[in-house]
Parts: sequence; structure tokens; C-alpha cells
Amino acid sequence: MSAPSGSSRSLIVAIVALVVALAAGGVAVWALLKEPAEQPEQPNSVFTGTTTEDPKASICDAFNIVRTGIQINTNLQPPGGPEDITGSLAVAGNARVALYDGGQYLLARLQPDTPPELAEAVREFANHLMDIGARSTAGIPNTDPDQAARLSEADAANTKITNLCK
Repeated sequence: MSAPSGSSRSLIVAIVALVVALAAGGVAVWALLKEPAEQPEQPNSVFTGTTTEDPKASICDAFNIVRTGIQINTNLQPPGGPEDITGSLAVAGNARVALYDGGQYLLARLQPDTPPELAEAVREFANHLMDIGARSTAGIPNTDPDQAARLSEADAANTKITNLCK
């Protein structure tokens, strides 16, 4: 019995490759033409925490944690002073993380049954924080007119939430 020659091996590989390609093409066409499965309607929420009996107190606690983190991290000074470039970059990075992640944390902790006025204020504040953080990461300074407006809007939302959480 002789071993298959190189050209017959190549023919077998080509046939197998053709069969696999046709099968993949068939699956792709089926996926494009298939009706999507009916999904149950879900509320527009990213809540990932544990529900509590007092959603107002829960989101107010989360707000205070975020506000404290932002206060601390946006007011840090580089350990080596203004000439400490690495320290300055680290401090700026921590401030951006506090802003962006603070916004995400608030949205993730906002329970569906939070009082509507408070929930809307928290969403507004959280989105402002993420917008400010993302634009800061892109190098947009606080002196930029649009960034200054975002900071002012975030401050107004902060004041509103502070009053609603009393």
C-alpha cells in the first residue's frame, strides 16, 4: 500500500476547506435572515447593586461616597510639587478615574424605585461626571468654555442632590 501523493493530499485539504467555507456561509445567511428572539421589555436601568428597602438612603450614601472621592482626588497635589511630572500625571489620572468611575458607580447603584426627582438628578450628575472625566482624559482643560459649562452643570446637580438627600 502506498502513501497518498502530495497532490492528492492537497485535493483533500481543498475539498475539506470548501465544505467548511460553504457551511460557514450557510450559517451566516441563516443568522442574517433569522428573526430575532422576542426580548422581554426591560427598564432603562443599569442597576447592579442589591435592592434595599430605602432606595433614597442607598443612593444618597453612594452619592456621598462619590462626592468624597472626587473631592479628595481632584484636590491632591503631586508629592514632589509642581515640578514632579510623574506625580502630576498620577494625580491627574486619579482625578479622572474618580470622575468617570464615580458616574458609573452612581448609575450602577441607582435602584429602579428611587424617587423620580432624585433619580433624574443622580442620572444627570453621573452623566456630567463621566463627560467631564472623558474629556479631561482627552486633554480638554477645565478652562475650555464647554468643559467649564459641564463643571458648572455638575455643580448645580451636586447641589440639587445634596438638598434632595437631606
